[in-house]
Amino acid sequence: MNYFQDILNAQKRIEPFVTETPVVTSNALNSMFDAEIFFKLENKQEAGAFKFRGATNAVQNLSEEEAAKGVATHSSGNHAAALALAAKNRGIPAYIVMPENAPQIKVDNVKRFGGEITFCAPTLEAREEVLKQVIEKTGAKFIPPYDYYDVICGQGTAAMELIEQAGPFDIVMAPVGGGGLLSGTAIATKKLLLDAQVIAGEPANADDACRSLKAGKIIPSNNPDTIADGLKTSLGDNNFKIIHQFVDDIFTAKEASIRAAMVLLRKQAGIFAEPSSAVPLAAMTENKEFFRGKRIGIIISGGNISEETFNLLTASRND
Repeated sequence: MNYFQDILNAQKRIEPFVTETPVVTSNALNSMFDAEIFFKLENKQEAGAFKFRGATNAVQNLSEEEAAKGVATHSSGNHAAALALAAKNRGIPAYIVMPENAPQIKVDNVKRFGGEITFCAPTLEAREEVLKQVIEKTGAKFIPPYDYYDVICGQGTAAMELIEQAGPFDIVMAPVGGGGLLSGTAIATKKLLLDAQVIAGEPANADDACRSLKAGKIIPSNNPDTIADGLKTSLGDNNFKIIHQFVDDIFTAKEASIRAAMVLLRKQAGIFAEPSSAVPLAAMTENKEFFRGKRIGIIISGGNISEETFNLLTASRND
């Protein structure tokens, strides 16, 4: 399996649909961390997050026969919206199972892109059971949020672009939840920058990926409680294999650090980031010495958060 060639193929496949997002830096943050930091703004991507890359690659790579019955998934938000838009671009239906407590802005995005939503209880078991019913009824193709090779390859195009736009780097960072973005980032980075380290940021309250990497086996997430709602999922099997092979380390961040990083990104770099996107910078704030003097690329994974929610989350910073 040629991982990097498959990312190159994904890049060609998704090019007509995705945005080549900008890379920005901040003199204030560079000074604060005594490092050069470059942010890849996937919050400016179609559907507001990097996940549109993987969803588009998966949808565009379906055969005509597979695509005819549409696609389906379960997701709390960003993958749901991304898949709905990717399906719309191919002219096929998207059936989305969402937990009833999914953020309203993410529900609205799915509806805006024409996805057909079925709500369920906010447990993985409920999501999987309702999705099974939807697929039995429609015959749609299941496109998982992260544990799916075409999705991983699509996500890897973000790091490839980042390196082409602003590299080389000493360190490339991404947040980690299920591991789709991180595994794609690791493949691209290790191919293009032989000496660079790939380091993930993860909430300390949802640190299953960190523990899994250290243990050499998947340790599932157990009732994670973090404002970074996109990072609550456990690592996928395919993702873990790639992460175990290519990722150098995973640094965790406390909730207070995540809130503070959201504010820093907005005030010092003009980046409106959802909590998951701020986790790598939050991890940097807790490990400043490690990053001192380095040239660092960070993927800002998404910006699907309302002004009201942003204000509510960042107003409480004592945890």
